[in-house]
Amino acid sequence: MTGNGPHDRPHDGLHAGLKNRHLSMIAIGGVIGAGLFVGSSTGIATAGPGILLSYALVGTLVVLVMRMLGEMSAANPTSGSFSAHADRALGRWAGFSIGWLYWFFWVVVLAVEATAGATILEGWIPAVPQWAWALIVMTVLTATNLVSVGSYGEFEFWFAGIKVVAIGAFIVVGLLAVLGVLPGADTDKAGFSNLTGHGGFLPHGPGAILTGVLLVVFSFMGSEIATLAAGESEDPQRAVTKSTNSIIWRIGVFYLGSILIVVSLLPWNDPSIKEKGSYVAALDSLGIAHAGQIMNFIVLTSVLSCLNSGLYTASRMAFSLGQRGDAPKAFARTTARGVPTAAIVASVVFGFVAVFFNYRFPDSVFLFLVNSSGAVALFVWLVICFSQLRMRKIIQAEAPEKLVVKMWLYPYLTWATAALIVFVLGYMLTDTEGESSGRTTVLLSLLVAAAVVAVAVVKQKVTGGGRADAEAGADADSDSDSDSADQVSVG
Repeated sequence: MTGNGPHDRPHDGLHAGLKNRHLSMIAIGGVIGAGLFVGSSTGIATAGPGILLSYALVGTLVVLVMRMLGEMSAANPTSGSFSAHADRALGRWAGFSIGWLYWFFWVVVLAVEATAGATILEGWIPAVPQWAWALIVMTVLTATNLVSVGSYGEFEFWFAGIKVVAIGAFIVVGLLAVLGVLPGADTDKAGFSNLTGHGGFLPHGPGAILTGVLLVVFSFMGSEIATLAAGESEDPQRAVTKSTNSIIWRIGVFYLGSILIVVSLLPWNDPSIKEKGSYVAALDSLGIAHAGQIMNFIVLTSVLSCLNSGLYTASRMAFSLGQRGDAPKAFARTTARGVPTAAIVASVVFGFVAVFFNYRFPDSVFLFLVNSSGAVALFVWLVICFSQLRMRKIIQAEAPEKLVVKMWLYPYLTWATAALIVFVLGYMLTDTEGESSGRTTVLLSLLVAAAVVAVAVVKQKVTGGGRADAEAGADADSDSDSDSADQVSVG
């Protein structure tokens, strides 16, 4: 395992180009996806004020999963994060499978976010067609990622900073309005009485909480990015520890805090929530001028942040897979600036292909891509649980001093978290409404996962030998990578 001291870094050709302020903002911004702004209105319409319990439930799940991931990543910071941990704890097939599924997930996200951003930009400047905006956005962020990891970090610092400031301002303004002390605002509809005054806190019954979970769970994907990025920071162990310990207040403030303000500012069944989006409707209810355009700018910033991080994350996972011999060797090569060019370009190419499918075959091919990657977040979390159960024993046997972050109530809470994830997946199978129903998403995601696992098993048998031989080969590759990395890397 790499990283004996807090400043030791794996010699993998990547540079320590991310500053502490970059990592802090990546960690904070990573939990604020565009889905929070865009998707929360559907959750509110489905569960009423009870959507707060849905967010709290999923938030708790994410905190527990991130605690497990933090334990493993603080002990062994690596650009492959949970995929590399699964490789060591569960077997090469697990690292291969979850790594490629995660890469697939983010490549599809690139297309979804590029299209969302292009839609907003086209609304502002209609002379440029939507497909051209998608092309421009993808090209600019690709160029950013190709320059250096520092340029990615700088862009993400400002993108995430805008999101954080915007939500912070929204919470402060909204709270003043709810308390009736915001000068010049129309606060007739505002008040904590909205939480219970329109059919009760759970107007559609307790079952709506679980339905709400299905709607909000995917807006939390991205929390794990900080553990991947930590491998390119000056002090990986400190970065992982800090981001893991702070996730409770991040989720509490940005998710629960902002949604509490939304459902307090106006009744949950107000038609404007579905028509305009929850945050726009909340601002409009106060009579704030240009609320829609303000929120569009914030959503665009979130989309660009998600695109930027998605491209970074997909490329680093491809890099790690290449390093372990589970992807083309070219993916593991870096430039003198520590940039895995081939891994970035490959991810972008597939992203562009997905964008094309979105414009050419939106209701067939692209719908399949979205549905078949939809449950990957839950698969990743499940693999993290099982990896941690095994990895704790490995770390304790080899280097117990590296357990600077520990999962609470191990192993009982880990098993309980895994059981909750399986329950959510099972509950999704009962959702049969629409082309992107929970059942469709789970079944198609399982189909793709089964295909990837089958490839992993066949590959392991063909490359021969068993686990010991594979590890020996991986160690040899690692040694050669270290030699070449020493020649090009200053980090």
